[in-house]
Amino acid sequence: MNIVFMGTPAFAVPSLRMLLEQGYHVVAVVTQPDRPQGRKRVLTPTPVKEVALEYGLPVLQPQRMRSPEAVAELAAYHPDLIVTAAYGQILPKAVLDLPSRGCVNIHGSLLPKYRGGAPIQRSIMNGETVTGVTLMYMAEGLDTGDMIAQVEVAIEEEDTSGTIFEKLSDVGATLLQRQLSNLLEGEVNRIPQNDDEATYSPNLKREDEQIDWNRSARDIYNQIRGLVPFSGAFTLWGDEVFKIWAATPSSEISSHDSVIPGTVLQLSERGIEVKTGDGSIWLTKVQPSGKKALEVDAFIRGTSMVEGTVLS
Repeated sequence: MNIVFMGTPAFAVPSLRMLLEQGYHVVAVVTQPDRPQGRKRVLTPTPVKEVALEYGLPVLQPQRMRSPEAVAELAAYHPDLIVTAAYGQILPKAVLDLPSRGCVNIHGSLLPKYRGGAPIQRSIMNGETVTGVTLMYMAEGLDTGDMIAQVEVAIEEEDTSGTIFEKLSDVGATLLQRQLSNLLEGEVNRIPQNDDEATYSPNLKREDEQIDWNRSARDIYNQIRGLVPFSGAFTLWGDEVFKIWAATPSSEISSHDSVIPGTVLQLSERGIEVKTGDGSIWLTKVQPSGKKALEVDAFIRGTSMVEGTVLS
């Protein structure tokens, strides 16, 4: 049967490679258009496109999958099954109706929790200890389709969005592999979602990245690791953006109750200790504006930051 794969970031790559290495008939790959990357704004293909070109597959990159031209181009490949993984665009009904075996999606959460575009980041930022992957049929709503199967994955204390992306991408490929024969034969038990239990994970905005030092050390820690390695969290040092890439909540009882949150309490080999709403947190990898990210010992050796500096 003809399979069309739709995906964009590295999260989708293991699933595409699995299909190709297992000999399934992938007739085309759909991914987002090439985007400028880096300081020099070099036009760069998506990770999924790179794999597709490696295997000599046709690549479709419509600006809008909803356009009649994009739907017609996809229909010309006569897909029996469409598999999506972090494609990045909502599929119109005209696409959902194309394949006889339906459109299935590999979603990075345990649905119906964390529907939407940033389930992995939001689950870590919210302090969840368990996440997972759901293989589901796609519907017109936002991640509302019937579920096929799920696998749970623990979120460990040191996990970041980056490490969980890697874990879930591999788990998703394995889950898809286990279900493919049933999918292609049309012998799948559909499990309706309970909409009353649904939660949402909208795409991240700039305000989600800014640290509010009045929050607890644990909340700030979860925010930082939920944004690594993508955007990173940030605060303001004077008028300049000061990014935080790694941190550790303090386990000690604070003796600085009268100090305002955001105040630098000390700088040492352990890190930069900053007052939070309920205690303090140690910043261990930082990035001053216009500079590269630095481990804290390297930063301290050349910094003008002193005890009493207030990060706003």
